[in-house]
Amino acid sequence: MNDDQLLRYSRHILLPQLGIEGQEKFRRAHALIVGAGGLGSPAALYLAAAGVGTLTICDNDAVDLTNLQRQIVHRNDAIGTPKAESARRTLTTINPEVKVNARVERIAGARLDELTRSADIVLDCSDNFATRHAINLACVAQRKPLVSGAGVRFDGQIAVFDLRDARSPCYHCLFPGHGDNEDLRCAVMGVFAPLTGIIGSMQAAEALKLLAGIGESLSGRLLLLDALTMEWRTVRLKRDPACGVCGARGKA
Repeated sequence: MNDDQLLRYSRHILLPQLGIEGQEKFRRAHALIVGAGGLGSPAALYLAAAGVGTLTICDNDAVDLTNLQRQIVHRNDAIGTPKAESARRTLTTINPEVKVNARVERIAGARLDELTRSADIVLDCSDNFATRHAINLACVAQRKPLVSGAGVRFDGQIAVFDLRDARSPCYHCLFPGHGDNEDLRCAVMGVFAPLTGIIGSMQAAEALKLLAGIGESLSGRLLLLDALTMEWRTVRLKRDPACGVCGARGKA
């Protein structure tokens, strides 16, 4: 690292758990962020500020005035522009050293597999179950760690599915794809602005810990937040041996 980088990241470098070695891991890392909305905004901001070398941001939506209440990566002058491009513009002003790939598309199938394969970690900041299950399927296939978040009204949740570990559950173990889960959209249900900031920032924290190989991740745990009372609940998760997505892992 040069002198400017040593200064920019000095507060990370001062942490004995990270140091220069950990910061170098961030610099060489590639994170895929699916969704540039309420969760993707703080997650992307913190990953860029922390010096993660490459960020790929996927979102096929455009910035709307109603987004600005919580989607903090976007600015008023970005209304009408693609969210991925708006995020790229903001992130490069925060840290010009970070390479930001803006993908204005709703990724699925082979394209999702390709992007997942090229990343070191995936952050699911999407807002619908179909996308979440598709991301999970790609992460299981590519054995990539997945940091999953969700937030609506005053209720938030975050979990890590470390698909590099054969003992780890996957998203499908928790929310079966053919269950009775119903998408709760912010446009209909509303969302407390700081809630998405809390969960998205925690997604960034979990991603950085996984990239640096420090601490204990949320793998095997689901955290549930009630922001009205500011109370957390922890649910322990186990892999479902009969899971239709990850059940065959470790049997070969």
